[in-house]
Amino acid sequence: MSDQTIFPAFRYRDARTAIDWLGRAFGFEPRIVVDGENGTVAHAELVLGNAMVMLGSARDTDGYAPPPGGSASYIVVDDPDAVHERARAAGAEIVRELVDTDYGSREFSARDPEGNHWSFGTYQPWAS
Repeated sequence: MSDQTIFPAFRYRDARTAIDWLGRAFGFEPRIVVDGENGTVAHAELVLGNAMVMLGSARDTDGYAPPPGGSASYIVVDDPDAVHERARAAGAEIVRELVDTDYGSREFSARDPEGNHWSFGTYQPWAS
């Protein structure tokens, strides 16, 4: 098996605000932020532990990126209760409260201010 990695990519109408909010709500830290024209973000990489997402400002010329608010991601975390508390404190819209699933995960889901869906939990697909 070759060493493949997937990096979810998001587009935001207000990418700078999204970068700040994702940090406050979920603990993401900017690794790199590349300025675009007119105050936009051409490219950003945010990390959470050893996970990374990429994002940038929505552009009319994009034909390959989903529209703002049209993405979803699942992030494996050790302590979903702490992430849930942090997200709620930052004003995240919790769309699925913390739950212990029948497949052994503890998880919740939230929507960011532009409508993207973020799920955090202990389910680790590689462990099964």
